[in-house]
Amino acid sequence: MSTRRPARPRPRRWPAWLDEAVVYEVYPQSFQDGNGDGIGDLAGLIARLDHIRDLGCTAVWLNPCFASPFGDAGYDVSDFYRIAPRYGSNADFRRLCREAHRRGLRIILDLVAGHTSVEHPWFKAACRAERNQHSDWYIFTDTVWTDPGPGHRFVQGYGERDGSYLTNFFWFQPALNFGFIDPDPAKPWQQGVDAPGPRAVRREMRRIMEFWLRLGCDGFRVDMASSLVKRSAGGYAISGVTAFWNGVRDWFDREWPQAALISEWSQPAEAIPAGFHADFLIHFNNPAYNRLRGAAWNDERGDGAFLRAEGGDIAPFLEAFMPAWERTRETGLVSLPTGNHDIHRIAKLLDRRDLRVAYAMLFTMPGLPVVYYGDEIGMRHVPGLPSREGGYTRTGARTPMQWGPGRNAGFSSAPARDLYLPLDPDPARPTVAAQERDPRSLLSHVKRLLALRRSWPALGNRAAFAPLNHRGPAFAYRRGDDAVVAVNPGGQAAAIPVALPGATAAELVLGDGAALAIGPGGATVALAPRSWGVFRLS
Repeated sequence: MSTRRPARPRPRRWPAWLDEAVVYEVYPQSFQDGNGDGIGDLAGLIARLDHIRDLGCTAVWLNPCFASPFGDAGYDVSDFYRIAPRYGSNADFRRLCREAHRRGLRIILDLVAGHTSVEHPWFKAACRAERNQHSDWYIFTDTVWTDPGPGHRFVQGYGERDGSYLTNFFWFQPALNFGFIDPDPAKPWQQGVDAPGPRAVRREMRRIMEFWLRLGCDGFRVDMASSLVKRSAGGYAISGVTAFWNGVRDWFDREWPQAALISEWSQPAEAIPAGFHADFLIHFNNPAYNRLRGAAWNDERGDGAFLRAEGGDIAPFLEAFMPAWERTRETGLVSLPTGNHDIHRIAKLLDRRDLRVAYAMLFTMPGLPVVYYGDEIGMRHVPGLPSREGGYTRTGARTPMQWGPGRNAGFSSAPARDLYLPLDPDPARPTVAAQERDPRSLLSHVKRLLALRRSWPALGNRAAFAPLNHRGPAFAYRRGDDAVVAVNPGGQAAAIPVALPGATAAELVLGDGAALAIGPGGATVALAPRSWGVFRLS
């Protein structure tokens, strides 16, 4: 029997700014229109950077802003080196980075690494009958009649090339060829990861990242990060994807140590060992996020801990969250966002009081907080909208930001008919301007929570975390050395006995309807219906 100890993970460099980072996701076409054409742009974003900074965020994640035919809202890229004209120019992007950095904000770009648009010149070249330098940059079968077998989604009869191409999602998003980890010898169209085509694609992806880092961006959120390397039987090869991203991380550590890599993987225990600094624990039917918010990717299932009508239980969330956090707490960050562009808005299932409780938890948990634009004011999911740019059921979460009471809620000076998407028609729709004047508003609540997180090391992104109970609609947990947080999303009062060794007193720092009593017989958190509290121990 071998007595060799398992190798320790290699020590890695860490961007210090991630320790206090709070990310704000901007869907650029819906955030702020700077030129009056009805579509948000970089000039509009620059004009609203102060709002993001004043909210308490430290970084902006910008959904894809590269040149695209916009079949999938920019997730179908036709030129990775150029800002889409509807958003501005590369010079505008440089100005965005300068203005953001001047305010202490970082810029994170959305990188679509696994596929392009069918309109990309690389793919157009790959579709030609004669072989050329891009023929092997995508995954084509050997003839259009080949049955690729189960587990693969191919498009037949496109272009002059005698072959069908593999898609990553929609038909117009052909998969870039990062190779197969186990190519089937009987299928010569399956190339290994070290074949010339996959090697060229890998080199090109690094060039793309370096181009934007040199222009001033501070990192990338990688779309479908686990989708790159394929398996012969279908699906993704985690070992191959891990090897690729670890190589990128090693390069970052050497050349760009302050740049962040954030994955859309939804499995932090896989993504962070693969080299990412953080991973979103969100959608893709991930049980942790679904069991917290109460809805899967785009359904309306109501079984989440925050849904008082369901008599929620924190246990299913913890059963999924704790393994992810425990396996990555020394090496990366788990993110529980308020939402994103792919899922229904959190306000679809929660009212304003529910949201206050939900945000009290989301903004005091360990990991990387992310605010989806408009969630800070409780923008609702607008039902019944026709699909725009591949939005389908997601479209209702992508409507224009609601800034104030004026024309088009301050989003654009264009005629309403020219807006990228219609505004929420509800006359009572929330706005930033109204909530900024109200100290009791949801916006003010978010600002207070994020300010407290920033000022209190115990609530920091990498500070310790320990649940104090593991079941029931109410949930209490300890952060760092001297913080306790308790939330009760339920409609009934709750009392939670908690073990707080060494603590003799507790001060309520922020909260509503919560009390923590410490006595000779132990400690108990008392919570009114739909209440929350953040306590400092002494």
